[in-house]
Amino acid sequence: MDTEIATTFTPWASLGGGILIGLSAVMVMGIFGKIAGIAGITNGFLGAIVPVAGAPSDRDWRIAFLAGLVVAPLLLSLAGLHFAQSVPTGLITMGLAGLLVGLGTALGSGCTSGHGVCGLARLSRRSLVAVLTFMAAGFVTVFVIRHLMGAI
Repeated sequence: MDTEIATTFTPWASLGGGILIGLSAVMVMGIFGKIAGIAGITNGFLGAIVPVAGAPSDRDWRIAFLAGLVVAPLLLSLAGLHFAQSVPTGLITMGLAGLLVGLGTALGSGCTSGHGVCGLARLSRRSLVAVLTFMAAGFVTVFVIRHLMGAI
């Protein structure tokens, strides 16, 4: 079964998003001396709320960063800018995928933003291995789901 998913080519929105991601990574590194990895920021935030040994005490900037991830799209929506997102699967599949991503970030000691954006920019060999690993896992997953299982 050969299925094709139509995607919209959005070079300007993609370029703008990439610039904002890069700018935020540079700002977090320059202002706080930290890596702008969402998994690490969230983990540090949760560790500051739930007492855990070795949890960071720098909760405020983490709250601001995570709030920005939620508030910015809401403000854009209020301004009349809507970006459609379509996911061709159900909530159970997305929940399972989220749990697997969480497991992967725990095993890999970081996420795509930490390793892919910040780690590669710092020429980290560990981040290069992590990026190659999660990209290969993504390629295999898409191949299995689309071609072996016949799903979209």
